[in-house]
Amino acid sequence: MPSHRKTVKLDRAALLAAAQRIFAQAGLEGASMRAIAREAGCDVSLIYYYFENKEAIFTALLDARIPPLVREVRRLANPRDPRPTAEKLWTIIQVFHSHADDSGFRSMVRGQIGKGDGISELLARKLIPAQVAMRAIVRRGLRRGELRPGLHPLLVLTFLIRMEAELLDLVPAFARMFSDLDPDQALLMAERTWFEVFWRGVATDPLIPLPFLPEPPRMRTR
Repeated sequence: MPSHRKTVKLDRAALLAAAQRIFAQAGLEGASMRAIAREAGCDVSLIYYYFENKEAIFTALLDARIPPLVREVRRLANPRDPRPTAEKLWTIIQVFHSHADDSGFRSMVRGQIGKGDGISELLARKLIPAQVAMRAIVRRGLRRGELRPGLHPLLVLTFLIRMEAELLDLVPAFARMFSDLDPDQALLMAERTWFEVFWRGVATDPLIPLPFLPEPPRMRTR
C-alpha cells in the first residue's frame, strides 16, 4: 500500500531558529538533535542533511551573528576615526543592541560562557577580535586623558557590556508591564541613562557634554 505521509521540506533558517530556542532553554549540553527536530517540526534525519551534530548547528548560529558585530567594532577602533572615546563607547552599546537584539541568542550565548569546553573556546575565539578592538578604544581614551588613569580596559568594557545585556532583557518587558511607553523607547531611555551614569564613573571630566546621545522620550507611569 503506498504511503500518504507528507514529506517535510526543512528550511535551514527555520532549523536554526528552532535550534536557537532549544539551546536557549536547555543549553548546548541539555539539547539534543531529536529535541531540535521536534521544535522544527521535522524528522531528525532531515537535520543531518545540513549539520552533522548539534555543535555544528551552534557554530552556524554564532557565524550568523558574531562576524557582523566584530566588523563594526573593529571599524570603531580605527585610529583615524576622530570621534571622542565617549561617543565610541556609546556606539559600542548600539552595535551590541543591533546584533544581539534576540533574547534567545543572548540566552544561548550566556549559557555557554565560562563552560570551559570546545564550544566555549570557539565562542571566545570568535569574540576576541571585538574584545581587542574595544580594548584599543579604551586604551586610546586613557592616553588622550579622556578616561581616568588606572582604569583597567577589561573592567571598563565588562561594566559597559554586561549592563547593556541586562537592559536588553529586562527593560522592554518592564515597559510593557508598568508604563505606557513603547518598549523600544523605554530601552533607548534606559541605555542613555545607564551610559550617563557609566561615563561619570570612568571619565576624567564627568561633566563633559555628550551631544551624540539621543533625546530621551518621556515616560508616563500608569
